Amino acid sequence: DIAVVGVQRDEKTHMPSEYVAKLPARLDGRTCLVLDPMLATGGSLAHACKILADRGAPQPLTIACVLAAPEGIEFLRSTGMNLHIVTASVDSHLNEHAFIVPGLGDAGDRQFGPPQ
Repeated sequence: DIAVVGVQRDEKTHMPSEYVAKLPARLDGRTCLVLDPMLATGGSLAHACKILADRGAPQPLTIACVLAAPEGIEFLRSTGMNLHIVTASVDSHLNEHAFIVPGLGDAGDRQFGPPQ
């Protein structure tokens, strides 16, 4: 089965908000892999992982991302959730807009185009 939890962050507050959750009521006994192209602040990933954990997803939850910022990794570790983080690269830091530096720009804009 494939389930979808869509979480995006507000560009001004950097707080996560859920815009879709299409998944079973219970996830007990199911392998859950959380995919996100970029782990910046960690807020959206933490929000998504909490949704899965609240529905009984087995621990640890595995997070796979292409790029990560040290701040996001540290934030996820501080949540107390049992998470396994896999990333291809950890970049330098987050800038004042909470974008990964050097990063690759806004992954959502690259995939879907900038907001209208």
